[in-house]
Amino acid sequence: MITCYLRYTIDPYKIVEFEQYARLWIPIVNRMGGTHHGYFLPSEGANNIAIALFSFPSLAAYEDYRTRMASDPECQAAFDLDKRNRSIISYERSFMRPVLG
Repeated sequence: MITCYLRYTIDPYKIVEFEQYARLWIPIVNRMGGTHHGYFLPSEGANNIAIALFSFPSLAAYEDYRTRMASDPECQAAFDLDKRNRSIISYERSFMRPVLG
């Protein structure tokens, strides 16, 4: 299993818009073979950092998801929403593996 850790720098005045965007991705990732663990929005501390965590059975499965995203209408609609809202300033993507047992 591989878990994608996305660290977003967001516009703190557009948290509502970012949350709308985030809510679109949870069912998309689940539908496309992943397990979405949720988005985590600012509460205390930095007001412009959000995190998303989701897992796929393997890096190959994640890469397949990324390929299919390019032609998936729901994915494109989610990307288009943020193009209009501009709530995301930047993001960093890292991959982690769990230590189980």
